[in-house]
Amino acid sequence: LLSSINAGLLPAAGEPVVIPLAMAFGGTAQIIAGIMEFRTGNVFGATAFTSYGAFWWWFALLILLGNNKLLDLSGATPAIGLCLLLWGVFTLGLWISTFRLSRLVFLIFLTLWIAFFLLGGGAVLGNPTLHMLGGWVGLICGALAMYGSFAIVTNATYGREVAPVGGR
Repeated sequence: LLSSINAGLLPAAGEPVVIPLAMAFGGTAQIIAGIMEFRTGNVFGATAFTSYGAFWWWFALLILLGNNKLLDLSGATPAIGLCLLLWGVFTLGLWISTFRLSRLVFLIFLTLWIAFFLLGGGAVLGNPTLHMLGGWVGLICGALAMYGSFAIVTNATYGREVAPVGGR
């Protein structure tokens, strides 16, 4: 949904609709998934899910507090952009770990770090074209992640690979 706004497919006025999703699904559900991954010993899953869950909470709080004038975000675009660039660096590091995982997870993290760099660069440089391109790459990332969710659930349900993920 947020990538649709960033890509210019939906108006920026739709951004508040993202807040509840960011807090519930993006934030809370991913943090819970990260804790569950930690309990299974999956360091990659634990790190990724809890980190991006916290990212979504940051994003939701930034928009919520900024829109309600509890934070003054005037002039904060370069700082927000740098934050997105740093998330890109973090994601690039996680992407390197995906070289040993499925091709699908590799592609999800590849498109995610590219999206962060485009969105962050667009904000830092004041370049709306980079921002829009980040939204389009984010849409590709989201589509891959949705397919990944479908594939994991379907394959687990059938007890075999029905939806390919490009295993290693």
